[in-house]
Amino acid sequence: MTVVLDASALLAYLRQEPGAEEVDGLLADARMASVNWAEVVQKSLSAGVDVEGMREELQVLGMLVVPFLPEDGERAGRLWPLTRQQGLSLGDRACLSLGWRLGLTVVTCDRAWAQLPLEQEVQLLR
Repeated sequence: MTVVLDASALLAYLRQEPGAEEVDGLLADARMASVNWAEVVQKSLSAGVDVEGMREELQVLGMLVVPFLPEDGERAGRLWPLTRQQGLSLGDRACLSLGWRLGLTVVTCDRAWAQLPLEQEVQLLR
């Protein structure tokens, strides 16, 4: 099953946190918005992780980083009024936008997403 991973889901996998096993089972056919990839790189660097080659290693496992397109940006912006009460970031909305464009389930560790009245499927890992 192809899914879109939120940064929180991939970070759980990389840090071996709860939900890592589920992400491991999804990586073979996972997608991630380039905006969310930037977040993963930033958070990894801030934790002292060497990110050299990390994207390529994940690509070998099957995960693809997908470009964030202008229509994704518009959709992410339009999601703001719907998601601001739950505190979703631009990265969160970028993930949702990519999932909507590709017609795929989005996978996250962020519980606030479960409270959103969305038209697309969201899978919570924890």
